Amino acid sequence: QLQLVESGGGLVQPGGSLRLSCAASGFTLDYYAIGWFRQAPGKGREGVSCISSSGGSTNYADSVKGRFTISRDNAKNTVYLQMNSLKPEDTAIYYCAAKPRICDGDYFNQALRYNYWGQGTQVTVSS
Repeated sequence: QLQLVESGGGLVQPGGSLRLSCAASGFTLDYYAIGWFRQAPGKGREGVSCISSSGGSTNYADSVKGRFTISRDNAKNTVYLQMNSLKPEDTAIYYCAAKPRICDGDYFNQALRYNYWGQGTQVTVSS
């Protein structure tokens, strides 16, 4: 069974950091681009970042540029999202998703392009 599992969420104060992980089971991530999305209460799902299967290309939403960094370790079958300088508006459920090979540039944030999804991990930024 193909599965993505997110971890690393939690409660953090404004200005703090968290690192989210997206681990795959039942398949290897080598072939897949991985996107991170988030959904805040009462809002739609927002594309946050994406990394290509090779790791050579990354995309970020304007709202997180300079604060979030996506990376991958194919040997560990895991993709990471390092989140620094967190703000209350980053509070959301964060999901990872997989699609073949590339992030599709500016269209990386279109959820329908992704084939597999995790169940999400809650990130809460609050003092």
